[in-house]
Amino acid sequence: MFRRRRSSDAGLPEDEFGDDESFDDESVTRPARPGGPMRAEGGPWDADEAHPDTDRVDLGSLLVPRGQDYEVQLVMAEQQAAWVRVAHDDSQMVVQAFAAARRGALWEDIRAEIATEVEGAGGTSEESPGPFGPELVAEVPADPNQPESGMRLVRFVGIDGPRWFVRALFEGPAAAGGAPAMVLEDVLRDIVVVRGEHPVPPRDILELRLPPEVRQAFEEQAAAAAEENRFRTDLSPFQRGPEFTETR
Repeated sequence: MFRRRRSSDAGLPEDEFGDDESFDDESVTRPARPGGPMRAEGGPWDADEAHPDTDRVDLGSLLVPRGQDYEVQLVMAEQQAAWVRVAHDDSQMVVQAFAAARRGALWEDIRAEIATEVEGAGGTSEESPGPFGPELVAEVPADPNQPESGMRLVRFVGIDGPRWFVRALFEGPAAAGGAPAMVLEDVLRDIVVVRGEHPVPPRDILELRLPPEVRQAFEEQAAAAAEENRFRTDLSPFQRGPEFTETR
């Protein structure tokens, strides 16, 4: 449903939208940020807004709060960072941020598109009020496009922000809402979206990347490996090189 490919999980919408929207028009004055139950109470926050000073992990377009009760993962797909997964107990929340136009909201149209896709995959869905506004609660095949595999409950949440849109997918007990979802919902409330000023087509996913400290560690490991390989190539041909034992 969005332009970057998702996993093969039928619970995640297809990453394709139509081409009826254009790049942001820089000449248009930014409107007031969209209202709604969640945005009226707090986050997700825009990077330009005043937001609580919380320890967050920098994943590029998403700054995700750290916590001891849950695990934050950056999931790769097709060698690119595709979405953020937050796991708590037996539940998980998958979060993505997308570009949006300066005017208009996306979630109303996207809900309808997801509902159509869920039906096409053999599932069912219905709209329901939630702490973030209108949500889409769906039963989707446990195996993509195979209703005979059994069904599982998922919950789609969408939040329109200033020139961005955040989509979250709740799975496991948190899909039913209530107490099992509270920790993950609090994480979503405290996320900061870094839209940036560069032009991005509406509905394109905003770039995710490894945290700076992780990137630095990878770079240091790569540099050390390169140095080790250089040393090995400088070994005298009469010296005995490194050995390894293969067990079959």
